[in-house]
Amino acid sequence: MFCFVSKKCKKFLDGHNEPEVCKLFSYQLMKVIENYSLKSLNTFGLDVKARWFIEIKDVEGLQTLLKDPRFQSVPKMILGGGSNILFLDNFNGLIIRNRIEFVKTLSEDGQNSFLSVGAGMNWHSFVLNTLEKKYPGLENLSLIPGCVGAAPIQNIGAYGVEIKNTFHNLSAVDLKDGSLRSFTTEECQFGYRNSIFKKEAKNRYAIVSVTFCFNKNAKVNTNYGAIENQLEIMKISNPTIQDVSNAVIAIRKSKLPDPAIIGNAGSFFKNPEVNE
Repeated sequence: MFCFVSKKCKKFLDGHNEPEVCKLFSYQLMKVIENYSLKSLNTFGLDVKARWFIEIKDVEGLQTLLKDPRFQSVPKMILGGGSNILFLDNFNGLIIRNRIEFVKTLSEDGQNSFLSVGAGMNWHSFVLNTLEKKYPGLENLSLIPGCVGAAPIQNIGAYGVEIKNTFHNLSAVDLKDGSLRSFTTEECQFGYRNSIFKKEAKNRYAIVSVTFCFNKNAKVNTNYGAIENQLEIMKISNPTIQDVSNAVIAIRKSKLPDPAIIGNAGSFFKNPEVNE
């Protein structure tokens, strides 16, 4: 493939190394859209608009975007599945939709498997992927709306399980300078539906990937009453991780309306915390 380059472009190319050029051209292929409707990107289905909108599909694209002088001083919001947000008005800034989607096996042995997952992956699709691989740990978190990148922010949990039980580390881009940083379990400061990303690191980082560690010999967790009752209805006495997932899906569908039919934000309550 041949390409004719203007003198101005040639001067730029001569002064930059190949990785920088690739990042710039990759970024230029992405499209910033003005006055973009977010109706299909939030589960309440509200027809609000973003002043600017762009989809990011890799870390380099995000880092290059953050250096773009046109957007350095405007408000920015990272948008994943749009299931944990209620827009009150149009967003007068830049909506960055995270579409970094991949599942990669980092290492595997007889005991543990480490999977790195793009933050833009649909959470439930990722859970189904682990079920196909027969990796226990996330089956109780089936059908939770949203994307993988949002899971550590909230330390999502349901039916006796939280993601911190299988979490290993994550990578995030600093929205201030575009640098890439890794966070360990300890650094994430996980609590009950809480993490550092809801406290001092709030709105500072864009999570781009999450790594999970799955213990292949872990036992299913059916201690939560609703799961036990559902398994009885399903007449299953020795459940597999797939059985538990099916039970959780049935429970959630019986309690929560489909946002495609009735706009909603899913389950968003918190249990009260009291000391002994």
